[in-house]
Amino acid sequence: MNISEVETRTGLPAKTIRYYEDIGLVTPARRTNGYRDFSDKDAHKLAFLARARALGFSIEDCRNLLALWEDQTRASSDVREIAKHHLVEIEAKIQGLMAMRDTLSDLVHQCAGDSRPDCPILKGLEGSQ
Repeated sequence: MNISEVETRTGLPAKTIRYYEDIGLVTPARRTNGYRDFSDKDAHKLAFLARARALGFSIEDCRNLLALWEDQTRASSDVREIAKHHLVEIEAKIQGLMAMRDTLSDLVHQCAGDSRPDCPILKGLEGSQ
């Protein structure tokens, strides 16, 4: 199948599909005219990668997960370790976002939002609060 068919099937833009090919995550065959010829297996890999990326896995994690997915002798503990590590990263990001939300919420509540030039938000951003 051609790249536009794979786009439709996986929901990935052609640019992303080409990038995944460039970095070796998929290797479609080439037709005699030089066009890519994706197999069902290639499309399945790309769909796998799309789901992994949607969960926020890094390209390197995706590469490792794809290798494990293709390895029928894999240990599920190897897969779990990658996922656990990513989960820890997500939880740290959530904590950071919650702290940002709390800080910004405090600054918004401190600001009168009137016509006066005094603004606790700007003071907070410059660190002089």
